[in-house]
Amino acid sequence: MESKIRLAGFNFTKVSIERMSDDFKDLKIDTNIKILEVIEVKPEAFRSKEQILGIKFSYQINYNEKIAEIIFEGKVLLAVDSKQAKEALKEWKNKKLPEEIQMPLINLIIRKSNVRALSLEDELNLPYHVPFPSVKKGEAQKQEK
Repeated sequence: MESKIRLAGFNFTKVSIERMSDDFKDLKIDTNIKILEVIEVKPEAFRSKEQILGIKFSYQINYNEKIAEIIFEGKVLLAVDSKQAKEALKEWKNKKLPEEIQMPLINLIIRKSNVRALSLEDELNLPYHVPFPSVKKGEAQKQEK
């Protein structure tokens, strides 16, 4: 039986960007995601067979040598079945999550944060932290045929 994980909510609680330098020589960009907290949320508004996990996270994009830094913090609400919730809360005592929850959670955080990061990087004229597709000479003509 395949487990189902459903996004029940996502919001940023902190969005911070700072550009400290214009020197992009030997630029290196690192990203770091941390899961800070996992709790059971008991929604009062509705009842469901699913349980809700409340997850706090931090996602940082660091440009080397103090060039720039982007920090996102936020909360994710995931609806999971009771067996998954029980296992996740048990494993979180050791600061780990089951892979069936961790993988989709990390992908969700990356997707939501990267969309916002790209916009902020554009506003501050920073190099994008992820490569964009680009067309090279001759490729545009190939696509027209």
